[in-house]
Amino acid sequence: MEVLGFNLVYNSLSFAIATFGASTVFFFSQRSQVAPAYKTALTLSGLVCLIAFYHYLRMFESFNDAFTLIYGEVLVTGSEFNVAYRYVGWLLTVPLLLLELILVMRLSKDETFSRGIKLTFAAILMVILGYPGEGLVDVSQLGTRWVYWLLAMIPFSYILYSLTVGLGNSISRQPKNVQGLVSNARWLLIISWAFYPIVYLFPMINPSASYVNVQVGYTVADVVSIGMFGVMIYIIAQRKSDAGA
Repeated sequence: MEVLGFNLVYNSLSFAIATFGASTVFFFSQRSQVAPAYKTALTLSGLVCLIAFYHYLRMFESFNDAFTLIYGEVLVTGSEFNVAYRYVGWLLTVPLLLLELILVMRLSKDETFSRGIKLTFAAILMVILGYPGEGLVDVSQLGTRWVYWLLAMIPFSYILYSLTVGLGNSISRQPKNVQGLVSNARWLLIISWAFYPIVYLFPMINPSASYVNVQVGYTVADVVSIGMFGVMIYIIAQRKSDAGA
């Protein structure tokens, strides 16, 4: 790893820690600004950011244990960067992000339960299937990595279908003043999540530059899909609360 790559990973992890830490405080403090029906959605936003904040602290610590910068040269210490921190974080945050959107839409109890269970199961399955390809398989084992990527894409495709098609009618039943916001929040999640399977492929495309690309790529995607998405959930909750919806 060159100095530029070291600094990119170091600074991106540091930026994510600051972002998720500040977002956690913001979302929890704003619970009092929304109606009771939307407090749970905002609580989940704060909880997701808190989980991400903790795991990024652990990743930052693991990165500093694995690499050190001395006199303009990046040295490998022999300690391995722990990829599992990302996946453990996603195992918790990905289902909660989907539940945030469902709860802020305030669907019927039956629809909320049905969609929540299905999407939560699909999200957990997606993360579990994706982990072995990055955490347990060597980068040189391209065939095996492709298998896990394809397996993880099955529940991922179901989630994308549910967000694009399944929630279409539900969005049309939302109050007029938030329909556009709900649709934009859904598309923000879809577009930001679309980066993850692409970043997953980086080591198969260019192994020599994959480490920096993967770490920075995942971090940027996390900031967008967790932090920015949470802000949109808050705005939707506030507007619906002001309208008494």
